[in-house]
Amino acid sequence: MATDYGHSYGFGSGPGFPEDTAARRHRLPAGLRAPFEGRSWREFGYVLLGLPVGILLFTYAVTMVSLGAGLLVTFLGVPVLAAALAGCRGFGAMERARARALLGLRVSDPEPLRARKQGAMGWMGAVLKSGASWRSLLYAVLQFPWSVFSFVVAVNVWAFGWAMLTYPLWFWVFPMYAGQDGLQLYGDETHRVYLDNPFEITMTALVGLLFTLATPWIVRALTTVDRVMVHGLLGPSRLATRVVELESDRGVVVDTAAADLRRIERDLHDGAQARLVNLAMDLGLAKEKLKEDPQAAAIMVDEAHGEVKTALQELRDLARGIHPAVLTDRGLDAALSSVASRCTVPVRVEVDLAERPASAIEGIAYFTVSELLQNVSKHARATSASVEVWRVENRLMLQVVDNGVGGADVSAGSGLAGLAERLDAVDGILVVDSPAGGPTRVTAELPWRSEPAAGH
Repeated sequence: MATDYGHSYGFGSGPGFPEDTAARRHRLPAGLRAPFEGRSWREFGYVLLGLPVGILLFTYAVTMVSLGAGLLVTFLGVPVLAAALAGCRGFGAMERARARALLGLRVSDPEPLRARKQGAMGWMGAVLKSGASWRSLLYAVLQFPWSVFSFVVAVNVWAFGWAMLTYPLWFWVFPMYAGQDGLQLYGDETHRVYLDNPFEITMTALVGLLFTLATPWIVRALTTVDRVMVHGLLGPSRLATRVVELESDRGVVVDTAAADLRRIERDLHDGAQARLVNLAMDLGLAKEKLKEDPQAAAIMVDEAHGEVKTALQELRDLARGIHPAVLTDRGLDAALSSVASRCTVPVRVEVDLAERPASAIEGIAYFTVSELLQNVSKHARATSASVEVWRVENRLMLQVVDNGVGGADVSAGSGLAGLAERLDAVDGILVVDSPAGGPTRVTAELPWRSEPAAGH
């Protein structure tokens, strides 16, 4: 089960490294540069477009659904209602594209329609039974009142902030063209207050500056609600997402099992089987020479005895790679101690488990630690390592730490990525913390499942 992690360890610079990140740091704090960032203007544009889009979606949804519901007393109501839901699905695709372009929100398409029958009737039944269709309709109804609210808030805050901030540049319009000293702050029949002296003009600009700086964050808070609505109503349901994950995990498990079978077949064919064939030939030759040259026959039998020992050792190693007997008989503590004893560096093993997990989880934990320790032996250039195993509620935790050169990266497409996929197939998680220069800390989580009681 050895995995080549040779490309996981190394040094280099590039995106994601500390020096590159430091070079991209902004000199201005986020609060001061937010009004001028492209993200803020894209979010503001999303809010502005939300109102006409909301009017279109709401009008279409209410009109078509009302028409379809009213025609349900006839056969025409069903196709009209199906067309209304199909149109809402189309608008949902448009809204996902708008959110992706302006908000940077990537939402997967909902589950496709699955018609049990061919033809128009099958299509209408699939549309009406699809939860994604009804969620799209709900989005079209809810998006309109929210778009009105967010449009009014965003436009007023934005306009008020920039108007007050630039007031020193245009306050002269009032005495020249409006016949008053400045912008009227308060007025009644006997008393009026105008913003006309330098102090009041300066304070107005400062208040405008505060509103201008706050506007991007207000708009961002408004678009957060839009993100939740798009993600929750226009994306795939949690059940559909889980089904996709399970299908992917099943594919990983099948591929892994097939790869393991090919490895076992290759090891048997190239190793023990070849040695046994040679052994049979040597024994046959020894049998022929037994009467003519007993001394030569004894030498050949002795060599065959050595081949038998080698073949037996290869078969033991192969059996240990499939499922070691010590793991079945004595559990993780003894099995991991056996693996640690074969590591090229001293390894401290600590297993804190009150009971044994299910054999499948126990086997995955064993092979995970085994591969990580082989990685330490081959590539980490470490002088010591440690293995810790414990349980936290319904999770089995594994941690392998070494003081090697570091630089391990799951995203580099190395053996660590394959190990992460194997763990993900059983709802496990692999986390790698390996800065350049070390140390490397690999933490794995597996779901805890107890061994079923005998007779169940």
